[in-house]
Formats: sequence, C-alpha cells, structure tokens
Amino acid sequence: MDFKTEFKPLTVQPQEIEGKSFEMITEELGEHPFTDEQYPVVQRVIHASADFELGRSMVFHPDAIQAGIAALRAGQSVIADVQMIQAGVSKDRIRGFGGDVHVHISDPDVMEEAKRLNTTRAIISTRKATQMYDGGIYAIGNAPTALLELIRLVKEGEAKPGLIIGMPVGFVSAAESKDELRKLDIPFITNIGRKGGSTIVVAALNAISLMAVKA
Repeated sequence: MDFKTEFKPLTVQPQEIEGKSFEMITEELGEHPFTDEQYPVVQRVIHASADFELGRSMVFHPDAIQAGIAALRAGQSVIADVQMIQAGVSKDRIRGFGGDVHVHISDPDVMEEAKRLNTTRAIISTRKATQMYDGGIYAIGNAPTALLELIRLVKEGEAKPGLIIGMPVGFVSAAESKDELRKLDIPFITNIGRKGGSTIVVAALNAISLMAVKA
C-alpha cells in the first residue's frame, strides 16, 4: 500500500498494530498500582482513548474482575445505558455464554413514563432494567443519572448487579456519580473525574469478556 506521505506506518496488519500499541502503552505507563487481572482493562481503556490520565484514574473494587468474568460465564446479560455500548461491545463473546446486551432507553414505555414523570429516560430505563435482570453487568458510559439511580436502587435493595461498570462522561454530576459508586460495597469499575464515555466502557467490557473466554 502506497501512502502519499513521507511518513510510513510501522505496519498495516491489524494484530501487529494492536500488539505494538499495547507495547507502547506498557512502556509509557510505567509503574502503576493495578493488579495483573486489572491491568488488561486499564490497557484497553488507554488503547481506546489514548489517554493515560484516564487510565491512571481508574478504580476497581477488589472483586470486580472476577465478578465480571463469573457473571459472563454464568450467562448473565449486559445492561447498557445507551445504544453506543450495545453497538461497540463484542456481543459474540457474551452470547457464547448465553447472555446478551440490552438497552431500554428507547423503549416506548420508558419514553412514555419519563415524559409523564418529567424525568430522564436514563432513570426510567434503569428502573425497568433492575426489575428484569438480577446479577447482570450494568454498563454506564453516558448518563450520570442512570448511575445515580442504579446506586439508589442498590442501596434500597431493589437492584443486585453482578458488576457495575460506571464511567459516564460529562460536567453535570458525572464525577459525583462516580464518587458515589466508589462508596458501594459491591463489585464496580469506575474512574475519578469527568472523563469516561461509552467507548471507554466498551473497552472495559471487551477486556473482561476476553478474560472470560480464556478463563
């Protein structure tokens, strides 16, 4: 392949590109506080974002990785706050264990109830999901209100997630919702601050599903 620039890529082979990227991430990140089972998640988050500050800001409940692997291998579903997560995650690996990826934010009943109560669809879709799934992985990358509602439901005993991956991005309540998540005594993966997003949550999910396949 002839690129019309003076710069030539090191390789155009997908696996070699990923492998070289991971080598560069490990070298540039240097010493870090993450365990061997946590590091693949951090590595893929940095790979997806090219943001070392975001990677270093990640926080894991001690049981998070094993809880995520166990949930997937038990055929539990992933419940996402937005369709971007559903589109980006490797659904074949999740479906291989009998689970699936669900998003309810655009369900007609959710939209109708949110309008009736004058609240966000993210809140109503979270309430709906917790009535349908026990032990699943909740993946929240866009809506702080979804994460805050899930935390409320956990505290009140109305939700029992197997794992919460909560890394919503934004300015209004994003950092604060993650602060609240870190106070829970159930498995979670999150980060400190405003950064995050659906692609970051997808990266974390894909890392865990790869570990589940290899476990």
